[in-house]
Amino acid sequence: MRTTLIGAGYEVEDARTGEEGIDKVRSYHPDLVLLDINMPGMGGFLTCETLREDKNIAIIMLTVRDSEADKVAALDAGADDFVTKPFSTPELLARIRAALRRVPTSQAIPDKIRIGHLVVDFLARTVSIGDKPIHLTPKELDLLRYFVQHPNRVISHRELLQAVWGPDYGNQADHLRVFIKNLRRKIEPNPDSPEHIFTEPWVGYRFNYPPEPS
Repeated sequence: MRTTLIGAGYEVEDARTGEEGIDKVRSYHPDLVLLDINMPGMGGFLTCETLREDKNIAIIMLTVRDSEADKVAALDAGADDFVTKPFSTPELLARIRAALRRVPTSQAIPDKIRIGHLVVDFLARTVSIGDKPIHLTPKELDLLRYFVQHPNRVISHRELLQAVWGPDYGNQADHLRVFIKNLRRKIEPNPDSPEHIFTEPWVGYRFNYPPEPS
């Protein structure tokens, strides 16, 4: 991986444990971290949670485990993306390019919105339901921002993927589904009967804002 990344023009520092990785991040201030879930020491999930204190670092988790539970755990820990081993070099480089991009702002939205009991402060990057703070990963917040920018219309899988992850994406509907399921679990009163994020079968999703009357 070091040889591949240097060959692609990236500057690379590596670490063997989570503790060493955290020290190097604090010293070198990288733009992106590739983080293995299975590591000696504190392990990948705890390392990711610690690194996520800096919201300006992109984090991609690498895993040999392809279960949805592991992917959700990676997102909850603060990862922007996950790659399942074995992976190809072009795929990894595409994921890195996408993670380093920022979400485009297609139209102005308020810094702070209220949807029922849900309050989202995009400027402070905080979310709460009533007085209870809700932890959204950077990509989950980016998805929510894009939904708010394009309310009450059907957004295709491809549009969402390319807007939030970059133009290298578009066909990873299963990848998107994991993020949407996790986002619903956090912001919907009843994730099985959503009030905010509606599925448009075979097409994409629609964000109900402001919410329709019950």
